[in-house]
Amino acid sequence: MKKPAVVVLSLVVVVVAVLLVPFVFREKGHRLEGPALSEQRCTEVTFRNGDLRLAGLLFVPDGEGPFPVAVFIHGSGTSRRDSPWYLTVAQHLQRNGVAVLLPDKRGSEKSGGDWRTATFPDLASDACAAVAFVRSQSAFALSPVGIVGFSQGGWIAPVAANLDTSLDFVVSMSGPGVTTDEQLLYEEKHNIADAGTYHFVGALLAPVAVQFIKREAFWKPIGGFDPLPYWREVKAPAFMAFGGGDENVPVPESVQRIGALGRRNITVKVYSGGGHGIWDPATYRVQPAYLNDLAAFIHASASGR
Repeated sequence: MKKPAVVVLSLVVVVVAVLLVPFVFREKGHRLEGPALSEQRCTEVTFRNGDLRLAGLLFVPDGEGPFPVAVFIHGSGTSRRDSPWYLTVAQHLQRNGVAVLLPDKRGSEKSGGDWRTATFPDLASDACAAVAFVRSQSAFALSPVGIVGFSQGGWIAPVAANLDTSLDFVVSMSGPGVTTDEQLLYEEKHNIADAGTYHFVGALLAPVAVQFIKREAFWKPIGGFDPLPYWREVKAPAFMAFGGGDENVPVPESVQRIGALGRRNITVKVYSGGGHGIWDPATYRVQPAYLNDLAAFIHASASGR
């Protein structure tokens, strides 16, 4: 082999070796932990949004009501009833005097339809149908009712609040304050880096990965969405919570943009080290501080009707 070829090959080997260092020494990811579905005290319910049949689980606290009711809005993808994220929050609220309706996202579990072809207004209308179902129940005739959006559900929540202006509270848990396109690029940078390479490599490759994702059928109904015009019109008390170090959502930019709206009804809080699930790095469970703040916010909003 000629000397120049040897030099080039050696350089290639060195570059590849350097790029593999993060892969070799990366820490394995941890899953969010939480209660099992079998541990929950809940009742299965069904309701409709027009011709669409939807289902879900209703969690009611012990004791005498009326109880505030929180209707959950799922994050991206297919929803699961056994998600430890949703069940952790539902269980905590139930134990602290707040009823919860955890719907099955359309096209998931026992709900009809297909989330892959749904726009955010479509999914917001499902949330509003869930709210209407709650209000139709005699047990909740005097109850304040609001919504809690998780991740992507934090984009949908302000849309639902614009459709139903009588909501008593609106919550976004790790919901982006930036556009869908900006969030996707941010998340892909971290996804690529977390697969076992450097962040600068993730930044270089993410635009290419994003173009492939945008070809998927589910992207067309949600691409280019901006939540700020909807948040600007929300009148109900609102609570936006973020985890520090979130690799799915650009938290500082989200906080800055929401703050720039100048809406005094929107409370924003960032929980240190919480990541996308606002979890405790020591226990891999949702941080108690957030859970307590959420329950307190709902009760305060309910008492201020």
